[in-house]
Amino acid sequence: MVANDVDFITALDKTLFGVDSWPRSMFVGELRQPETRRYIIAEVPSGVEHQGQNAQIAGYAGLMCVPPIGDIQTIGVLTEFEGRGIARAMLDELVDEARRRGAADVMLEVSSTNPRAQRLYLRYGFEHIHTRRRYYRDGSDGLIMRLTVPVESAEAATNNWAATDPKDPS
Repeated sequence: MVANDVDFITALDKTLFGVDSWPRSMFVGELRQPETRRYIIAEVPSGVEHQGQNAQIAGYAGLMCVPPIGDIQTIGVLTEFEGRGIARAMLDELVDEARRRGAADVMLEVSSTNPRAQRLYLRYGFEHIHTRRRYYRDGSDGLIMRLTVPVESAEAATNNWAATDPKDPS
């Protein structure tokens, strides 16, 4: 995500989260802290070219990481793109980023009124560790979830080493 995406993402956030959406200034502030933040957008082919692009924003997500904790700040996917693995792909990217930045655990908070997201996080390996009663402005509870960041597999580490082998002339 870059500064030019903020207006669109702010409007999308308002559509997805209503009274609990972030003001524009929060997204601007988050993007100004790259040393501890990473925000991404998910794009899908649109079939229509616009300003030299043939893609449409389908979702966005953000991470704050201050080791040993990574905290997923937000994940949103446009309703028409739900169920296509977009949230999962963004979650993969943010957990990988948390690992690269030295996080041992990744935390997130999800509304008790969002069972679809809860199921995704549980399938991913997050566990519900605490409930913040009436946390959201709509009166719903905030469910705090945690994932112990998986250590990179030995096979992946071997593949990374092979790809950067100094004896390899390519």
